Amino acid sequence: MPFKEKKASKHNFSIVQRLKSFGYAFNGLKHAVFTQHNMWIHLIAAVLVVLFAFLLKVSPTECLLLVFAIGLVISAEIFNSAIELLTDLVNPEKHPKAGLVKDLAAGAVLVAATTAFIIGLLIFAPKIFAIL
Repeated sequence: MPFKEKKASKHNFSIVQRLKSFGYAFNGLKHAVFTQHNMWIHLIAAVLVVLFAFLLKVSPTECLLLVFAIGLVISAEIFNSAIELLTDLVNPEKHPKAGLVKDLAAGAVLVAATTAFIIGLLIFAPKIFAIL
């Protein structure tokens, strides 16, 4: 099948549009940080993890795992917030299925946070016990 050239449309690649999309993404991050209380908890935990990583001199591999865990939890919290907001928009009334959607999203955050906690425990516990 021969290649057909597409006509120019508003959907063609545009550097300006890509830069604008970063602005939208940063707007979403700003919203999450300034309006979601659970995000504050995750960010405080992330700062503490970075501080302990510096003080306990974690290896580059351990640092990589900690960065991944932090990103996993923060991403999960942003997805959870987006799902909750969309659920409220679509169905402002209390509904069992809407509640279940929110519970599932919160469960994903719990899994991510538990995974991050276990990673932190496996990295930090031996270093802390070695000091004691």
